[in-house]
Amino acid sequence: MARYIPVAILLAGLLTSCGFHRKKYEDPITKDTKQPDKVLFDKAINDIEHGRYEIARITLNTMINTYDQSEYLAKAKLAVADSWYREGGVSGLAQAEAEYKDFILFYPTMQEAAESQEKICLIHYRQMEKADRDQSQALRAEDECRQLIVQFPNSKYVPQAQQLLRNIQEAIGEGEFLVGDFYFKHGDNSAAAGRMSHLIEQYPLYSKADMALWEEAQAYSRLGNRFRKQEGDAYAKIVRDYPLSSFAADATRELKDLELPVPEADPAAVARMQYNKEHRLKKGLIARETGFLRRGPDMTSASQTGAPAMTNLKASVPPLVPQPGGGTAGFTGDVTATTVGNSSALDTKPDARANPPAASGAPASTAPSAATGAAPSGQSQQASAGQTPSADQQTAAQNAKKSKKKNKKQKPPKAQPADSTQGTAPASQGN
Repeated sequence: MARYIPVAILLAGLLTSCGFHRKKYEDPITKDTKQPDKVLFDKAINDIEHGRYEIARITLNTMINTYDQSEYLAKAKLAVADSWYREGGVSGLAQAEAEYKDFILFYPTMQEAAESQEKICLIHYRQMEKADRDQSQALRAEDECRQLIVQFPNSKYVPQAQQLLRNIQEAIGEGEFLVGDFYFKHGDNSAAAGRMSHLIEQYPLYSKADMALWEEAQAYSRLGNRFRKQEGDAYAKIVRDYPLSSFAADATRELKDLELPVPEADPAAVARMQYNKEHRLKKGLIARETGFLRRGPDMTSASQTGAPAMTNLKASVPPLVPQPGGGTAGFTGDVTATTVGNSSALDTKPDARANPPAASGAPASTAPSAATGAAPSGQSQQASAGQTPSADQQTAAQNAKKSKKKNKKQKPPKAQPADSTQGTAPASQGN
């Protein structure tokens, strides 16, 4: 008799794979009527339940285009999105997300709108990569779950969305911790301290937050005594916010060695860590042995209680990165632009491009003249004071000397009458 059991299991698997297993639709219409739009809707739902998604979408689109005033119009649009969601695949899930967003846009007050937003969150949640790989899907899932909590706060899907959000932030936090731990082990203490500090501020419910704080404090300790305060703050946070951690006793000892006060443990933190310890998910034998084959991250260590982070904080700057001083800040005013009412200013006023300012900040009138070879007054003052002229002034002086030599080599101009105004200009310049 026992030899027939594998055969029976094999036959059951074949029957299931051939489509004999029916997965019921989540949002059917229970109203019993023989109206043509209802008949089309029921036929499409039957096709969805049996995996005939393309035929179901054709039927639903026929109903939507033919009976545009039907009372089942919203349900039909939702069924189109559900057909793409059940079909799966990268393109199918992308099309399902677009359809769900259209449904929320046109029917935001319906009960199914919150369900649609939850499925959008699940679309990205199920495509998440491991913590040490691309985090784009995890970040998208985090945004969509936050959107569900904010847009539909009274929905029955909010508690599930909060847990999904804690799982997602566990995966993102693990990726951040791996980067900071890499910096810490390779001696880049400034980058490690900055990365761990941002991780704790952004995701305080992360399961390895106490370890991240310990490495942050150790990184500050390696940077020298000037970061003694930051080191003590990290140790104090372990004792206060993670009192059941294995690093709490060592952090208390380090605070005493630094002669800093040891804070009291937060009762809420004690209750949260105790609850997580009692309700933490445990992986089975098969899950432990085949974990390397799974595409998604390991989220069994995620917190089961507490409010997830709802905003993205600005990343902290590593401690050794120089900060701009208050006196050296750039321009902070407002730049305004006005329309010129009188266009004659372009013809009457001189062109500013004719007298460009000197490169060293000197007025344009002091620029050297190639014809006269005169040096600017600022240069002569620097020479008299014994100061070294700048590179721009040296270049201008060399150009003036070359121009003077060139004028000497040229033939003198023809004599002009003494009463000519053009002839007296060089003499006056020479004087």
